[in-house]
Order: sequence, then structure tokens, then C-alpha cells
Amino acid sequence: MNINKEIKKLEQVHLEKPQKVLTMYLNTDPSDPDQQGGEWKIHLKNGLNNFESYLQEDGDSDEKRNYWAVKEKVEQFIEENEQHFAKSVVLFATGDDTVWFAERFQMPVKTEFYWEETPVLDQLKQMKEEFPKTGIILTQKNQIKLIDAELGTLNDTQLFELDLDTEDWRQHQGPHQAQPSMGSGGAKTSKKDEYKERFEANRYRWYKSVAPKLDKLAKDYGWEQFYLVGDKEELKDLQDNMNKEAKDMINKNLLDHEEMNVIEEVIQS
Repeated sequence: MNINKEIKKLEQVHLEKPQKVLTMYLNTDPSDPDQQGGEWKIHLKNGLNNFESYLQEDGDSDEKRNYWAVKEKVEQFIEENEQHFAKSVVLFATGDDTVWFAERFQMPVKTEFYWEETPVLDQLKQMKEEFPKTGIILTQKNQIKLIDAELGTLNDTQLFELDLDTEDWRQHQGPHQAQPSMGSGGAKTSKKDEYKERFEANRYRWYKSVAPKLDKLAKDYGWEQFYLVGDKEELKDLQDNMNKEAKDMINKNLLDHEEMNVIEEVIQS
């Protein structure tokens, strides 16, 4: 998802009766004290029913049909996705399907509903300002993981793993549990030490060789900021060879942690 592109598209929406667009910001955060009993379901029902009651009184049959079409699609989306809700749902929809944006986010919102000629984008823009397109680069010796995130949500992951025999960085996309190639399991301690010594002796050169690939991915993803996470000496070598400066360098070993936990710890702590 490119949120900047989505916002620009939504900014172009200007409708006339009987067409209108539903804007919905729904707080589904289970950690919110006001949401302990799933109160969002009541807020959703009341928010949707309020518009229906108003339209019944207004008497515009075409607008009512458009709203009913929107309501049906919203209820279907909720039913299909509620088991995977995080902290919020943001949705924009029209009856004729010219507008449909429905996303689950790891960022909180204030519950609001609007049925107007244009989408109400203030909260979405605020979320974007608070959590722009962000990258996290994690290092752990011969493994480097990239996490692409936006609005608190994981978009993609990439893993680079150095083959010490060929000195090539192998790239894997998506969730991947790399098998360490620096000696493990039944390998003798002396072999592990040999791998470690070789890595430390060549670390700067090997990180220099992978840095252009990381720079290209950062550009392709459109990162507005990124973080480096790992051993401080490794981070220094990597940062020295990258074009863009990290927002912060965090001395923690989180490469094997689940991606959403990394996002929480690095950015949202």
C-alpha cells in the first residue's frame, strides 16, 4: 500500500447527490479500556444506523439505495476481517464502487462516521504524519533483514544472507527463517571461531558490497525514514557505506524476532 498515493486519490473525490461517500474511522483497539468488551461493534452499528434513520426521514430514495449498498459492503468487510482486527479500521466507500478503501491498522483512531460529498481525511493524514513510510534494517553477522512498514503495518520483508564460500549475498523476499551459515548444531567450536574471525576480518568489505542493494530497496520502497538495529559495530560499518542516514541506530539483536514485534519495539515504543 502506498498511502501517499491513496490519499491523493481520495482528495480528488467530489460527489453530488444522490452519490455520497462514507468515511469511517473505527477504534478496535483491544488494549483501550473502553474497548474491553468489544464495544466497537456497538459503535459500528449505531454509526451506520444513524445515517439510515436520517435518510429515511429525508426521503431521497436514490441516496438511500446508495447508502444501503455501502452499508452492505461495510458489514461484509467487517464480517470477513474482524478476527484479524488490530487497533483500528479506516474505510471510505461509495455505493457505485468508484471509491473503496478499507484497511486494518496498528494505529489508534477516534471513532467517527461521515456521509458526505467528499471523504474526511484528517485522521488518515495525521496517522501518515505520525508514521510515514518507514524501513527497519536489522543486522546479525552474515544476515541482514529489511522490514518495510507504514502506519504501523508490516508491508514487506527482505532477507540477505551472506554465503561465506562464494562471498555473495543471497536475497529472500517475505517471511524466511534463514539457516545460519556460520556453523551451528554439531559444528566444532573451532570451526565456529574460524567463521567468526573470518567474518570480523571482512565485515566492512562485505557490508560495503551489500549497502548499494539496501540503498536501492530503500528507494524502491520510498522510505521517508529508516532505522538500523543490531550490534553497534556492524551498524557503524553499514551506515558508513549507505547513502541515506538512519533516523536512529539501536544496539539490540532483534533479527529473529517476529516482524510486528520489531515494529512495536523500534518505532512505537
